[in-house]
Amino acid sequence: MKRARYSALGATLVATALLATACGNGGNDAGSAAGAEGESVDIGITQIVSHPSLDAAREGFKKALSENGYTEGGNVTFDEQNAQGDQATATSIAGKFNTDQKDLVLAIATPTAQAAAQAITSSPIMITAVTDPVAAGLVDSLEAPGGNVTGTSDLNPVEEQLGLLKEMVPDAKSVGIVYSSGEVNSQVQVDLAKEAAKKLGLELREATVSNSSEVQQAAQSLDVDAFYVPTDNNVVSSLASLIGVAESKKIPVIASDAASVEGGALATEGINYEDLGYQTGLMAVKVLKGEDPASMPIETASELEVVVNKGAAERMGIEIPKAVLDSADRVID
Repeated sequence: MKRARYSALGATLVATALLATACGNGGNDAGSAAGAEGESVDIGITQIVSHPSLDAAREGFKKALSENGYTEGGNVTFDEQNAQGDQATATSIAGKFNTDQKDLVLAIATPTAQAAAQAITSSPIMITAVTDPVAAGLVDSLEAPGGNVTGTSDLNPVEEQLGLLKEMVPDAKSVGIVYSSGEVNSQVQVDLAKEAAKKLGLELREATVSNSSEVQQAAQSLDVDAFYVPTDNNVVSSLASLIGVAESKKIPVIASDAASVEGGALATEGINYEDLGYQTGLMAVKVLKGEDPASMPIETASELEVVVNKGAAERMGIEIPKAVLDSADRVID
């Protein structure tokens, strides 16, 4: 059975909000409401890169709109753009969306959300798969975003995920984390992982990358008992290369989301990104019907799911404890 989202999540986000120096968007105008009954709406979707988690969030968003009367090919048009991991391209896409005066923009992942927030003043912006919207300078606060940006956060239960690692591999003493030095969302997760590792008696060893092509070499550079993969866009988009290193070393990979487990990681207690995208879509429906994003609090996933991959366990030389199998929401053979 899916576990309710752990209560510390809200507190973690609030604490981060108090510590971060946020740029805020208080001066932005969300524009007039669009998408009244019978009207056609034009929605721009900007995504930093393609990988299963972000793709699932996009499809969940579109599903929510479809189920609430916004039918693609009927009364809604989606202009879907992908930056292919390039920030300059993300900025260009955002500028074009602003010129086009989209009725609403969905920005998937922190880098594209930042590009959209900086460029788009004429349209409401929904964000998803953004770890910390305050630290990223997207909103004034989680409770009252204050501008034309709102949506959902995918901040992970990092301590629970590293706890799952210890439950599955009790003898693990060190854990490696590969992440993008230029992504705010990744740094937030690394800081949380450092705190959690101390509590769990784990030594955290880091390797940074600037793009997805560096992931394999970074993983090979770490002499560790296990890997932890945060929701880092460069790393997740090159997850297969990191998993290849883990399998060659016979060490486990704990992921931050179910899609990564489906892609070959050992296990997670994490977010279902299709559900998160769907939740964002429901918020978008409210905005299209006239609700002001400035006063719509940032939402988080209400449930987490435990997913384990038996095939990955065999390839990594890990025996999954019966207690973990019995409590899992999904077991992939």
